[in-house]
Amino acid sequence: MVRIREFESRAEEQTLAGNVVGGIHLAIGHEAVAVGVMQALRREDYVTGPHRGHHLVLAKGSDMKNVMAELLGKATGISGGRGGSMHMADAETGLLGVNGIVGASIVIATGAAFSAKYLGQDRVAVAFFGDGGSNKGQFHESLNMASILDLPAIYVCENNEFAVETAVSYSTGVDNIAERGSSYRMPGIIVDGLDVLDVYVAAKEARQRAVQDSRPTLIEAKTYRFKGHSIGDKEDYRTKEEVQERMKSDPIFKLKHRLEEAGWLSEQQWNELKSEVDREVETAVQFALNSPLPSAATALHHVYAKEMF
Repeated sequence: MVRIREFESRAEEQTLAGNVVGGIHLAIGHEAVAVGVMQALRREDYVTGPHRGHHLVLAKGSDMKNVMAELLGKATGISGGRGGSMHMADAETGLLGVNGIVGASIVIATGAAFSAKYLGQDRVAVAFFGDGGSNKGQFHESLNMASILDLPAIYVCENNEFAVETAVSYSTGVDNIAERGSSYRMPGIIVDGLDVLDVYVAAKEARQRAVQDSRPTLIEAKTYRFKGHSIGDKEDYRTKEEVQERMKSDPIFKLKHRLEEAGWLSEQQWNELKSEVDREVETAVQFALNSPLPSAATALHHVYAKEMF
């Protein structure tokens, strides 16, 4: 979670410096959802995500240097500089891509879950999406398909309370998005998205259900984004006081305090951790800045698959 937080802070810095290609959506505040779920998965499990997805890419295991390079549109990026912030993919880690189309991650993960079952593979597919994505038709169609076909799928709604600037209380006809799971005969689990351990327990149970029973699960992680929808967001739909109050439940410091109380983390260890992360992120930034832009000669690379499977 500390790695993700520092990466996002430096990504914001690089964007404001004019080095990032296109806009980005920071996941500061969402770290516990990504880490909690990924710790319950295996490397071969599939993951898809929405436009706000750097935390998912890093938590799934992609190399930070290549992720930063992708933000800067460099040839050394995990998608060769072609995907940028909103369309990163990494086949080696099972990341089928984050996606700029709202709700698209849900459909892709459902297809991946179908393929895993069809091929008899011991793997699951996890779709991350926001509260806004839960109101799209793709959400209902996908959950219905996963239910009737008994697919090993996990649907994780990162409910940060706003779809851009529209409050979930205004846009959504249920108090809890997890309630929609019952419509498709699957468990709808509510977790504290600011508590990594709470997320982990639910995700571990969901993966077990997917593998052993081939049944899907809907998890609603109630979280909060501490930054605007994207860089440049005026945030006039919420007050600074509201954000400051919610930041008192920062997922990183919530876990830090728990570890300290248990005697598992000292101030020295915390400082060493921070220093190590700072060095790693600085290395990633310098790697990205010094990497070349894609050559025009490679324009048709990565367009066609070499083989079907």
